[in-house]
Amino acid sequence: MADLQDDLHQSTEAGELDDLPAAFTAEVLPPEPYTPVSDPDDAPLERARAVLAAHPVADGYSGLLWALKHLPWYDLEIGEFSVDTDIPRLREGRVGALFASLHLPDALTGDRAVGATMEQLDLVKTVVRDHPEGLRLALDAGEAIDARNCGRVAVLPGPAAAAAVGDSLGILRSLYLLGLRVLTLTGVSWASEAGLTRFGEEAVREMNRLGVIADLSGASPETVRRTFAVSKAPALCTRSAARALRPHPANLPDDLLAGLGAAGGVCMVPLTAEQTGPTVRDVADHLDHVRDVAGPQGVGLSGTYDTGTAHPQELGDASCYPRLVAELLRRGWDEADVALLTWGNVQRVLRGAAFTARAFQARREPSTATIADLDG
Repeated sequence: MADLQDDLHQSTEAGELDDLPAAFTAEVLPPEPYTPVSDPDDAPLERARAVLAAHPVADGYSGLLWALKHLPWYDLEIGEFSVDTDIPRLREGRVGALFASLHLPDALTGDRAVGATMEQLDLVKTVVRDHPEGLRLALDAGEAIDARNCGRVAVLPGPAAAAAVGDSLGILRSLYLLGLRVLTLTGVSWASEAGLTRFGEEAVREMNRLGVIADLSGASPETVRRTFAVSKAPALCTRSAARALRPHPANLPDDLLAGLGAAGGVCMVPLTAEQTGPTVRDVADHLDHVRDVAGPQGVGLSGTYDTGTAHPQELGDASCYPRLVAELLRRGWDEADVALLTWGNVQRVLRGAAFTARAFQARREPSTATIADLDG
């Protein structure tokens, strides 16, 4: 790592960062020191609220944008019970940041997918602009912290489907300039069941150069493993639980959970009955398992609210996170581990992506490779 920092000023050909260790960002960006914020003798729910007041939830996946797109009128400031998420419930749930999904119906591909993703990026900014007392757009870790310190919920654009990029790294760069920060590596020829093609690997390097985080939820095992090998920035799995506990196709087997943790990534466990089970205890079981396999720095939360899926009992909307954290505290989770789960791990990934981007931009020009050049 020292060698990289010493010669950031030197010019390097594209691809010559490949000899860097894949998880170097996890080594240079340790978690911030934790100071207890509650009395261990407090009731679990009160302790949960105290911890979340200092370390709020960074929600890895919200379907709110697509839900709002189909409403004739809404006001998230006063409350909107046509959806699972509004500002009063975000505050009650101690949510400090959420990733606004830009995913599209599967039928949209090509130019239609690009256009629809651009419309959703515009909608993110419109929703935030219309609710200035509760929401603030954030494109990196610092802006997320600033939003939290101002009493606002940080809204980060993404993940988007890789279909929005198609086969063009130029479109990837354009979407980044419009605010995209997370891209899901599924559903395209260059990130398929067979894994990453040569163009797919180049797309991951360009994502590293820009600071776009790879989302590996739903990706094939081959794509996941190759991304670990190619990417110099940590990845997210924005909607993945433990396949050892529930055999859902988007859930991760233990070998991939261990690999994700070793690469500095985060598995964001979804609060859906289909993936994690029908009760709070089921969700906590998944969190226990992911923490055991991927490590305390490898686990996060994903509400997946407003996606049309059923949620576990007592976790029906964005206000319910203190109930889940209380269950973890009852199970003996340290408050420091809860702080990593809710806020710290996502902050580390955001900072890791930004650090990697600065290093790449000093040594690598924007890629002009095409899928025809690399994949034939």
